[in-house]
Amino acid sequence: MSQQLNFQANNDNKLAQLVSFKVSEEEFGIDILQVQEIIRMLPIAIVPSAPNFVKGVIDLRGEVIPIIDMRKRFKLPSIPYNNETRIIVVHTHDFTVGFIVDAVCEVVRINESAIEPAPPVLTNADGSNYIRGVSKLDKGLLILLDLNSLISLEILEELMNSAKISGRCQECPEAQKA
Repeated sequence: MSQQLNFQANNDNKLAQLVSFKVSEEEFGIDILQVQEIIRMLPIAIVPSAPNFVKGVIDLRGEVIPIIDMRKRFKLPSIPYNNETRIIVVHTHDFTVGFIVDAVCEVVRINESAIEPAPPVLTNADGSNYIRGVSKLDKGLLILLDLNSLISLEILEELMNSAKISGRCQECPEAQKA
């Protein structure tokens, strides 16, 4: 099931509503309808044998949620968490997942016609293509992500099973500092 952007009719123009956020110096956008909430960093329980971009899991009001570090997912160097660091809690593949980002920017409305398809060169070596498109903003480019391609259903299911088996394990000390 592929993610569809939320388009709304507005004076014969279709608008995509996106939550924009920063990872490193780049600005990314995801469909606002997939965003459940945006929270500050919480203590993160490490999950053994998880992929390297999976930071662990959190307990959000009784729900165990896997946490993906977007810097690691994009193969960028880690930096210490700070007051701007956030977890964007989203729905993808019928799971609730959190993404650690450097900062959340704003809700953006973009005309569908202003979204250009992702160039073929942006397909990863593993064949995944999680970039849905690119839009030019006054302040630079906004890269639109396809959350369903960003993390596979298989990884989510494996992670949730590992989290249930391991329970709350060692907490990530970096989350305490932010």
